[in-house]
Amino acid sequence: MLFTYILDVLYLVAAITFVVGLKMLSHPDSARRGNQLAAVGMGLAVLGTLLFHPAGDTNTGDARTMKLLLLYAALAIGGFIGWRAAYKVRMTAMPQMVSLFNGLGGGCAALLAIAELKIQSGAYNPASSSLLLVLFTMFFGAVSFTGSLLAFAKLEDLVKDSAITLPRHSVVNMVLLAVVLSMMGYIIWGVSGDMRMTMGWVLLAIALVYGVSFVAPIGGADMPVVISVLNSFTGLTAAAAGIIYDNNIMLVGGILVGASGSILTLLMCKAMNRSLMNVLVGSFGGPAAGSTKTVGDQMVREVTLTDAAVLLNYSNTVVIVPGYGLAVAQAQKVCKELDDLLEANGVDVKYAIHPVAGRMPGHMNVLLAEADVPYPKLFDLEEANEFLPKTDVVIVVGANDVVNPAAKDDPSSPIYGMPVLEVWEAKNVIVMKRSMKSGYAGIENDLFYHPKTKMLFGDAKDTLQKLIAEVKAL
Repeated sequence: MLFTYILDVLYLVAAITFVVGLKMLSHPDSARRGNQLAAVGMGLAVLGTLLFHPAGDTNTGDARTMKLLLLYAALAIGGFIGWRAAYKVRMTAMPQMVSLFNGLGGGCAALLAIAELKIQSGAYNPASSSLLLVLFTMFFGAVSFTGSLLAFAKLEDLVKDSAITLPRHSVVNMVLLAVVLSMMGYIIWGVSGDMRMTMGWVLLAIALVYGVSFVAPIGGADMPVVISVLNSFTGLTAAAAGIIYDNNIMLVGGILVGASGSILTLLMCKAMNRSLMNVLVGSFGGPAAGSTKTVGDQMVREVTLTDAAVLLNYSNTVVIVPGYGLAVAQAQKVCKELDDLLEANGVDVKYAIHPVAGRMPGHMNVLLAEADVPYPKLFDLEEANEFLPKTDVVIVVGANDVVNPAAKDDPSSPIYGMPVLEVWEAKNVIVMKRSMKSGYAGIENDLFYHPKTKMLFGDAKDTLQKLIAEVKAL
């Protein structure tokens, strides 16, 4: 009984650290400490479970010792792999790591559910509510597992959308979902014993297929949304598993992850101009056709480094719009150096951040925080669009789809209606890119041909370093 009380206290402390840590993540100045605090809480929860949780195991002697050794070995191996992966991952590969780890969490929940289903299959008629919870955990855990693996493969450019997308794919997804729901009802009320377990395996297989099918039609430009959705799925499965096993810390942690992921999903949907229903049926953001609109004379205007330096140095206000190209080039610290140089010369420098810039929610904020850019200098889409018309120069560094005017004025464009940063409203626009290649959405960017736009081609980091040298030489 004493051990149970101690475990309850540890779980309570851990739950408090989760909530406080999550709150601290809302601001870059405290985000690192919040993450560390939540990690300490999780460590206490895991350690307390190992030391004080009632085993509920009738095995004794060598069999029990072997199980404990396997448990500790799994913890040691998994902990080492996780630590090394997090330590060595490149910032540009962070979305892939998030997808992979999230998927493994969902897979773990699915395994727990199949093990519990085996136990419940031994009873003739277990409570239908309990069985429904098990099947819910199995389904969403499996979807999160295979869906996250496919998201990882897409982000890593291991698969192409056209190779895995079927005609009318949304209809395929809805049919699969209807089959899953029908099977759940049949397993709960139509079968028992060994047949229930057999049907459970069939359901698991279909759920794994649905996870792939769910993510398959989602284009790369919408990947921040699908990462958020799958993250909320994993949280929900963890919470459901906590109810199944009467584990309060799994319940609390799962609820926090599921709720925060769901809220973030809604915010991402708003930023991408997508409906939640489209997200749930996996029918949004598929392979996009190019825009058919003709922009002016289609003339590309280039700018020299010297002219760009003069324009920036003698401006009153400069806004930097970072994108995935900035992350690829690892140019965030050089960008901050240019920021500091311009500020020293009396230029007011701000950053305009689109909610889905990069490959995951908050990707640009993390990059700029790594470069010690003060948080008050970062402005979200709505705030930025208010002051962009008063801005002398906008520097677009590696961004593409989030600054495309087609989203505002071309009904034929696949991204029409998506909220974008209206950088063309500024007096001058400098776009830094390697080439005229389209962005992750696969469509042409009308901004490149806009009369106010001048292109500065080259690697973002190298170009920024040369630009800094030109500004210093003035």
